[in-house]
Amino acid sequence: MANSWRISALRERHLALGSNLEDWNGMGTAWTYASDLADHHEAIRTRAGLMDVSGLKKVHYVGPHAESLLQYATTRDIAKLYPGKSVYACMLDEDGTFADDCIVYRTGPNAFMVVHGAGIGHEMLIRSAQGRQVAVLFDDDLHDLSLQGPKAVDFLAEHVPGIRDLPYFHHLQTKLFERPVMISRTGYTGERGYEIFCKAADAPAIWDGILEKGTDLGIIPCAFTALDWLRVESYLLFYPYDNSQMYPFADQKAGDTLWELGLDFTVSPGKQDFRGAGEHYRRQGQERFRIFGVLLDGQVAAQNGDTLWHEGREVGVITCAMYSRLTDRSMAIARVEPDIAEQGVPLEVRGSLSVKAIAHNLPFDDPEKKKRTAKG
Repeated sequence: MANSWRISALRERHLALGSNLEDWNGMGTAWTYASDLADHHEAIRTRAGLMDVSGLKKVHYVGPHAESLLQYATTRDIAKLYPGKSVYACMLDEDGTFADDCIVYRTGPNAFMVVHGAGIGHEMLIRSAQGRQVAVLFDDDLHDLSLQGPKAVDFLAEHVPGIRDLPYFHHLQTKLFERPVMISRTGYTGERGYEIFCKAADAPAIWDGILEKGTDLGIIPCAFTALDWLRVESYLLFYPYDNSQMYPFADQKAGDTLWELGLDFTVSPGKQDFRGAGEHYRRQGQERFRIFGVLLDGQVAAQNGDTLWHEGREVGVITCAMYSRLTDRSMAIARVEPDIAEQGVPLEVRGSLSVKAIAHNLPFDDPEKKKRTAKG
C-alpha cells in the first residue's frame, strides 16, 4: 500500500473482516474479505450488501462559476440539474476520448459535488478552475457507504421517512441513526441501491448500525471486488480496466471514444459546448472496437486478458469476467471488433481456458433496467 495516502474511517472494520486493504485511488480498500465473493454477489442480487466505496474522489465545486465549469468539462447539460438531482456524466480530453466518468450532484444554486472515478477528471477540473470564481474542495472527511440490493429500500424505510419516494438519481439530506447524512439513490450494481454519504467520524456507527439492524433482512458486508461480478452482468465500465490504457492499440495513443465504449448516451441531446465535442462528433462511425458481452460455455470464469477468436482470427479481448452460481452462467465484458458485436456470433476463448462462447448483448441482467428505477 505504498501509494495510499487516504485512510478510511472503516479501516479497522475491514481488517477484522480479513481484508489486506489494497490501494485503490490512494485509499486502502477492501478488495476482498475472508468470506466468499460469491456470497457477496448473491447477497446484493437477492437481499442487500453494504460496501465501503469511500475511495471514490468526492469533490465540491462551489461558486458563481461552478455551473459553467462543469458545463464545459462534462457531456451533460448541467443547467438542467436542480438541487437534489444528480446525473452520470463523462469527461473527454481534447481528442474527444474518454478521460473520466463521474456523478454530478447539485447540492445548491451554486454548489455541486462531483464523485470522480479513477480517471484524470479531478485534475482537469482543477486546472480549468484557475482564475474563476469557484472553490474546489477535495473532501475525504466525507465517506460513502453503498447499500445495494432489493432489500436496501426496505431497511432504509424503517429509519428514513420518505425514502421510498426518492427517485433514481436523486438525493436528500436527512438523518440515519440520528446522524446527518446525504442519501443518494445511486450505485454501481444494477440493483436498486443507495449511497450514504456521512462524516468520517460517523461512518463506523452507521456501518455497524446497518449490519446489526439489517441482520434479519440478510444484509452483510461486501468487498469491493464484488462490484466486478455485478458490473459484468449490468454493463458498468471501470476505468482503466476496460479501456485502451489497459489494452492499447499498436502505434496509437491511448484513448477510446464514447461511441466505442457505448457511453454516447451520456451526451445531452444537442450539446456542443463541452471539451472534445468536435472530435467526439467527428469520430462517430469510426469505431475500432465495441464493448460487448460474451457468454461462455461451462462453469468457470475467464480471466482478464483472455483473447477471443472467430473463424481462426483474433477478434477481441476479455476485460472483466465472472461465473454466477445464481444463474449458472459464465459471462464477460469484452472489447471486440465492430462486426463481432452482434448477438450469437460464435467465438472461442483462449488463454486461461479454452472454451466455446458466443457474443451476447449487454446487459446480461435486467436489460430494461427496471430494478434500479423501480418506484415505491
